[in-house]
Amino acid sequence: MDVRTRTEEIERLTLAPWATFSDASRGRQRPEEQDPIRPVFQRDRDRVLHCKAFRRLKQKTQVFLSPEGDLYRTRLTHTLEVSQIARTIARALRLNEDLTEAISLAHDLGHTPFGHAGERALDKLTPGGFKHYMQSLRVVDKLEKDGQGLNLTWEVRNGIVTHTKGRWAATPEGRIVRMADQIAYVNHDIEDAVRAGVLDPATLPKDCTAVLGRTKSARITTMINSILAHSDGDVAVGAEENEAFLALRDFMYATVYVDKTAKAEEQKVDKVIGELYEYYLAHVDQMSNFYVQLAYQDDPERAVTDYISGMSDEFAIRTFEDVFVPRKWHVL
Repeated sequence: MDVRTRTEEIERLTLAPWATFSDASRGRQRPEEQDPIRPVFQRDRDRVLHCKAFRRLKQKTQVFLSPEGDLYRTRLTHTLEVSQIARTIARALRLNEDLTEAISLAHDLGHTPFGHAGERALDKLTPGGFKHYMQSLRVVDKLEKDGQGLNLTWEVRNGIVTHTKGRWAATPEGRIVRMADQIAYVNHDIEDAVRAGVLDPATLPKDCTAVLGRTKSARITTMINSILAHSDGDVAVGAEENEAFLALRDFMYATVYVDKTAKAEEQKVDKVIGELYEYYLAHVDQMSNFYVQLAYQDDPERAVTDYISGMSDEFAIRTFEDVFVPRKWHVL
C-alpha cells in the first residue's frame, strides 16, 4: 500500500460523512496517473502554489492601489488569510482540508491589476464581459504551463468558479471558501482602512460590533464559531451573526470602498487599462510570445484580455509608461 492510498483510508476513518473524499473525486479533464504520495486535492494545492499566477498576486491590489506601506494587504496576503480561515473551519468540521486549501489558494488567480477597479475596466472592454472568478478558472484550465493548464480536479474548479456569487459550490469545502473569502476581506479591509486613516474604528456600526466584536480577531472568531455551531450536514451560519456581518459589509461598501481619498487614483485605472487594451489589440505582436500565439489560435480580444488581466499593478504601470510616455533623448 502506497502513501496516497493510506492517506485516503485515513480520510475515510476520520473525516465527517458529508466531507468530500479524495478517492471519490469526479476526476480531471485529462486523466492522469495517481501520485504515489499525494491524494488528488493535495496535488492540486501544490500545483496552484507553484504556478506563476499565484506568485503574481503579491503585486496585485487588494483595496489600496500599489500601497507603499509594508503592512497593507495585497491580493496574495488576502488569499493566505482566506486559506487560514477556511482551513480552520474545515478542520473543525472534519471536512477535507486539502480541498479547502486548494480552492482558497486558487480563487483569485484571475484577478486583474488594480483590484476591482481593473476588473470593472476590463468588463467594459472585453466582448462578453469579464469576471475575475471566470478568469481564475481560465487561468488554471488554459493559461498556466504555456497553455497546458494545471488540469485540476472538478471539485477545485467548481469551488473557484462559485466563490463569489451565484450558485453555491457543489462541495461543503467550496461553500466554506466562499464564506471565508467574505470574512477575510471585510475584516482585513477594516484594519487597512484604519491604518490608512480613511476609517475611524469608532464609526463602525455599534449594533454590528455588539454581535461580532470590536477587534478583527474577535469578529473572525465570532463568525467561525457561528459557522461551527450551525453546520451539520451542510455549511451554515447563525442568523444573528450573519445579519450583523452583512450590515458591516454594507457599511464598508458605503464608506471605505467609495472613499474619495482611498479611491482617488482609481479614476486613472480606466485610462491605463483602456489604453493598453487598444494598443495591444492594434499591436498583437508586442505581447509576450505565449499571448501572441494565443491571439492567432483563439482570438485577439481574448488574448489581450488574458495578457492585461495577468499583469501586476507595477507591471501595468511600467508598461503604460514604456508605451505612452516619451523618454528623454540623451545627446552625448
